[in-house]
Amino acid sequence: MKPRHQRLALALLGLIILALAAWLVLSAFRQNLVFFFTPTQVQAGEAPIGHHFRLGGMVEKGSYRREADGITHHFVVTDTARRVDVTYQGLLPDLFKEGKGVVAQGQLDQDHQFVADEVLAKHDENYMPPEAAYAIERAQSPQTQAEPTPAQLLQQGGRP
Repeated sequence: MKPRHQRLALALLGLIILALAAWLVLSAFRQNLVFFFTPTQVQAGEAPIGHHFRLGGMVEKGSYRREADGITHHFVVTDTARRVDVTYQGLLPDLFKEGKGVVAQGQLDQDHQFVADEVLAKHDENYMPPEAAYAIERAQSPQTQAEPTPAQLLQQGGRP
């Protein structure tokens, strides 16, 4: 083989290895990507059934109950417009309280019950995930249908 062909073969091999590495990184990223949904979006059917996502909002007052086994918890997450029933098995964070912000990671089952694998409570008096704050603000405003979502704003080049 001529030196020119060797350099070309080496360059092609390098490009193939680089493309393979990029594909592996992107596929790993896609598998670990977890989307955030509000109760209104879940009730509208926007959340995937059987796939992991995060559900955020407020724990509805009077909705929390614990089963006799001590580790199974049931509560309702709301954005003041819609509600989603959540079941969680495990220890709840110390800051978990009714009427406070919460983010639960898990998936919807076939009965549209959210089964959480992890529950995260707010970390200070004023914290709320930005998506949950936006959803609550949007649900309380009389023009909820006319306002674009943060994703739509980003697609249009605006700020959420």
